[in-house]
Amino acid sequence: MSNEATMYLQHGNIAVITMNNPPVNGLSHALRSGIVAGMMRAEADGGIAAVVLIGNDSGFSAGADISEFGKRAMSAEPSLPAVIDVIENATKPVIAAISGNCMGGGLELALGCHFRVVHSAAQIALPEVKLGLLPGAGGTQRLPRLIGIEAALNMIVSGAIVPAPKFKGSPLFDQFVDDKLQDEAIAFAGKVVAEAKPLKRVRDLKVRHAKPDAFFLFARNMVGAVSKGYPAPLKCLEAVQASLLPSFDAGLKAERDLFAQLMMSDESKALRHLFFSERMASKIADLPDDTAVRNIKSVGVIGAGTMGSGIAINFLNAGIPVVILETKSEALERGVASIHKIYESQVAKGKLKPERATERGALLKPTLSYDDLSQVDLVIEAVFEELGVKQAVFEKLDSVCKPGAILASNTSTLDLNKIAAFTRRPQDVVGAHFFSPANVMKLLEVIRGAKTAPDVMATMMKLAKKIKKTAVVSGVCDGFIGNRMINKYAAEAMLIVEEGASVQQVDGAMEKFGMAMGPFKMGDLAGNDIGWAIRKRLYVEHGAGESTARKQLIADRLCEMGRFGQKTGAGWYRYETGKRDALQDPVVDGLVEAARKELGITPRKVSAEEIVERLVYALVNEGAHILEEGIAQRASDIDIVYIFGYGFPVPRGGPMFYADGKGLLSVVRRMERLGWTPAPLIKKLAAEGKTFN
Repeated sequence: MSNEATMYLQHGNIAVITMNNPPVNGLSHALRSGIVAGMMRAEADGGIAAVVLIGNDSGFSAGADISEFGKRAMSAEPSLPAVIDVIENATKPVIAAISGNCMGGGLELALGCHFRVVHSAAQIALPEVKLGLLPGAGGTQRLPRLIGIEAALNMIVSGAIVPAPKFKGSPLFDQFVDDKLQDEAIAFAGKVVAEAKPLKRVRDLKVRHAKPDAFFLFARNMVGAVSKGYPAPLKCLEAVQASLLPSFDAGLKAERDLFAQLMMSDESKALRHLFFSERMASKIADLPDDTAVRNIKSVGVIGAGTMGSGIAINFLNAGIPVVILETKSEALERGVASIHKIYESQVAKGKLKPERATERGALLKPTLSYDDLSQVDLVIEAVFEELGVKQAVFEKLDSVCKPGAILASNTSTLDLNKIAAFTRRPQDVVGAHFFSPANVMKLLEVIRGAKTAPDVMATMMKLAKKIKKTAVVSGVCDGFIGNRMINKYAAEAMLIVEEGASVQQVDGAMEKFGMAMGPFKMGDLAGNDIGWAIRKRLYVEHGAGESTARKQLIADRLCEMGRFGQKTGAGWYRYETGKRDALQDPVVDGLVEAARKELGITPRKVSAEEIVERLVYALVNEGAHILEEGIAQRASDIDIVYIFGYGFPVPRGGPMFYADGKGLLSVVRRMERLGWTPAPLIKKLAAEGKTFN
């Protein structure tokens, strides 16, 4: 007997229920129903003495079926707690046979079984905290009874994946095996029956700790200090502490109450939104899943500066050979040295084994000759952001690279279609906009040109996963998704300073909102000259009278003074040698005051609330235009860009999700009160009672 998600087989007097819901045995309604049906059949069959519950080749179970999130099937009976209750109260022994990943609800299911046989290569985790939740099917109550309060709390609060052998000797696992898990589990079940071993219900065990009050006082301080305003870690602690209550059922009720509170929290809603958004971002709407991809066995990188070196490291880490090219030997030597220095630092910190660093370094081939790029499968240029420079590079690549090689530009603002037109193979040209530092930042904007071939796009999205990047597709426009929006954000920040706020006040308001850093500190870190170069280009292309290119008097004068930020020791702030602390500078205060007089502005007080509202809504309004124009595929892609590329606060879910939470009708009204013209898409969605996401 079986349904589409489970299989029931009999081996002598042992029933084996196999879970089979690819790819990770998500605990779907069909799978839960199948387990219960199998248990009922085994209980009713006098010829069955014990039950083995096992996963498939992918492992035991990675927990909830994410395809059911937000749907009725997720909470439909039998719920996971109900399934566990059936297993735990069975009259015949139930043995969990655990391999691969056993995580979240999958681990909670295993904890409900009477015995656990585990493969030595298995991994376990309760990662719900990463979605702003806590284990809601008894995990916070059963795990402390098996591995102790302290170890359980560490696992639950961190959500970390732990190798099963770490718990050898604890009551968590009854037997470890290295091979033939099902055979060994059946044999173990036979032994349990033959020896008439009592059924071990985890709920009947007592939680013990020598000094629980002192421990939880200490733990609360520690967790509170690192949870940074996220409610889930402290709620996890409360749930684990509830395992000390006189009855198991009282602890279980506390867990469920806390779970319900978190499920409704803004932070959890945002984290769940980002969880799904990150997975959606990798899908290109008009590209079939089976689109062919090109084989990328070697990569060329042009430019060995900070960006080029960082890009190279991504591929070296993935075991892909890299040819890195520079025009001058000194620059090449500096770039290669910086790559080796990063690896040496990782070795010194214990993050990388010396032999792995040596292997990665050996994959790097420095060169001064374009001829060495003739056989690479992908080349990424990371040269100066000027169209003439890009033209020279792409014309050269067109002449030396083999047919079928992908030619990628790391441009952050320039017209990719113009770059593609410098070659005779525009179908092979794509944008690959890495974010600095490229070996650290998770975001990759993949820019789709008018003629970029479908297999090139499919290849870049697949490759992004291999180098552990979250890729988002963008169409061609000035600045693509991220920088086009950040230009509006920075321009609005400048207007607020002109009107009366200080640079420090604007940065402070945005950092209190949760941004990794305020707009002016961000400018100093990235280099104010970068934005200046873009503004000067826009002044020429559009004319300084247009709103898109309104002259930013203060910002331009700051750059004319050579104050480009941290790299020059002065920008919107001043910096002491060897330090990154942003110190207020009277020179900037004087510059702002002089500009206000010149512009005829009488400064006024600006509240932190107004600063946050105007800057975030500047992002939202431009994001809506980007959606209207088809530059971004979906609003959630914009949220991913801002979370992973620009330091937008994770608990707020991204600018578009944040606007959804405020209510788009309220957003429209506020924009109109500010004298703005809301993007037509926002007005349309608000009128229809809809949201971006």
